[in-house]
Amino acid sequence: MRAHQRVASRNARFQQWQTLLTNRQKRQRAGRFLVQGVRPITLAAEQGWRIEELLVDADRRLSRWAQDTIRDTDAEVIHLPTDLLAELGEKDQDTAPELLAVLATPPDDLTRVPVTPDFLGVVFDRPTQPGNLGTLIRSADAFGADGVIVTGHAADVYDPRTVRASTGSLFGLPTVRAQSHRDVLDWLARAEAEAGTGTGTGVTVVGTDEDGDTDIEDYDFCAPTLIVVGNETVGLSTGWREACDRVLSIPMRGTASSLNAANAATVVLYEAARQRRRA
Repeated sequence: MRAHQRVASRNARFQQWQTLLTNRQKRQRAGRFLVQGVRPITLAAEQGWRIEELLVDADRRLSRWAQDTIRDTDAEVIHLPTDLLAELGEKDQDTAPELLAVLATPPDDLTRVPVTPDFLGVVFDRPTQPGNLGTLIRSADAFGADGVIVTGHAADVYDPRTVRASTGSLFGLPTVRAQSHRDVLDWLARAEAEAGTGTGTGVTVVGTDEDGDTDIEDYDFCAPTLIVVGNETVGLSTGWREACDRVLSIPMRGTASSLNAANAATVVLYEAARQRRRA
């Protein structure tokens, strides 16, 4: 029978959970992150992510969902008072969650992203805002991308704000961190070499920019494509701009010169999905 533990104060173990919320370096060293919300926790379990700990409200009767989650995983169960769980859930005491999960971080291995004959992938280069990163992951999932790659010094994929903004899509879509554009291009080259067909994967790298040379509706997204979205402030890095085979723009009216990076990515992904549905 699984042992249940209890934490009743802000002891060393509680402080470790707090660092998973607030300290990126300690989160990375621990190889763990904290997940809030019914849908993200449910999707993480359904997609086979390793749940190491379940933090449970000791002061209330648990819902059927919480009971089933505890029953269906082999995670360690730790009971906390409502006020401590509210603190970790970043809620007030009246809206405290009944259950939180601590998950193991998967490896940043680009081979987690499948390169298929109809490949559609997204790179977000040096995003600064966790909310934008989470929103892009959600859009990529919704419109059928094979994966998201985050390059350079960027917002953390496992920041609670990123996880919340993804509304659980992080757990259904491979999302991998890479140091630079060179790592991604090398991975694509290996995938092409391993295809063994003579023609390779034929992935076209397309950037997005307000001054792009091709409107998105004039690009054939039915071909294997890697879409690159630049930093929210300065756009594409020099390395990525030089690596792009094409640079696309979104036709716009009005006084706006550009879109938020995550919104722009969503528009491009929608156009890709629209073309592929019609094809």
